[in-house]
Amino acid sequence: MSVNHVKKGAARYLTGEVEPFEQKNEMFKRPMWDEKLLPLGQKFYFDKTVPKNKPGYELKDQAAVNAAWHLDNLCHHADAKGNGSHMYNWDWDGKFHFPRVPSGLKTDDTDPHALTRQVKNAAALFGAALTGVAELDRRWLYASSYFISSKGGCEQKNEIPESLKYVVVLGIEMDYDSILHSPAHPASMATGIGYSKMAFTAGLLAQFIRGLGFSAIPAGNDTGLSIPMAIDAGLGEMARNGLLITPQLGPRLRLAKVYTDLPLIPDPPIEFGVEKFCMICGKCAQKCPS
Repeated sequence: MSVNHVKKGAARYLTGEVEPFEQKNEMFKRPMWDEKLLPLGQKFYFDKTVPKNKPGYELKDQAAVNAAWHLDNLCHHADAKGNGSHMYNWDWDGKFHFPRVPSGLKTDDTDPHALTRQVKNAAALFGAALTGVAELDRRWLYASSYFISSKGGCEQKNEIPESLKYVVVLGIEMDYDSILHSPAHPASMATGIGYSKMAFTAGLLAQFIRGLGFSAIPAGNDTGLSIPMAIDAGLGEMARNGLLITPQLGPRLRLAKVYTDLPLIPDPPIEFGVEKFCMICGKCAQKCPS
């Protein structure tokens, strides 16, 4: 793969023109509105799962899964603008609760290199295992987002302001030992903790950037495609299984992002042999033929 090809980021995988994707068409949203898949959506989202007398499937395992997802579940009710709630809220009242710094202040640090270091240090402190920065490629934004609640699905138009030129992509590590138990509940617990940490980390980082006097929108799986943004931000490459592969964690991470107008230094996309590796590995095809 040529250096110039790698510099294209996620666009290196395109074979033609693309249009913004409707999130309602992705696999976890479509069973909420596609009549052919409604029974599957009912089974996945709403039917009760009775515990089994089997390690990994007992009540204590289900309780751990539900606890792991708790913070994430609180953060996905959207308003008319697609604005998430709690940690994914797009708005801020401009006030510091503690310490009580006067509202309306703006950092006098204008060096993008220094600001990028500050953002990455804050992201690591708040829980990100990996952090990358990219100029926002608006092809990766959803044409509209689709939220799921106990009342069903809700489609919302995306309104990411044009002024938000950058995206900070956050990689949240999932527990190695728990993932080894897939498909039993401990693996679901690791996933749920990853999603809850996504909300926690992205929400705190957005608040930090707002405190510097700039705009920030935190997001999980909503608003746009996280994997191409992560590739653009230099976190890894696309793998044959459709996931992001990183040098540090492989595919064992969840992705969140923060859109911002804070002037930052983008990270260069990387190439470290994933495509060649996937051509000889084949484990994803053995485990998941689809």
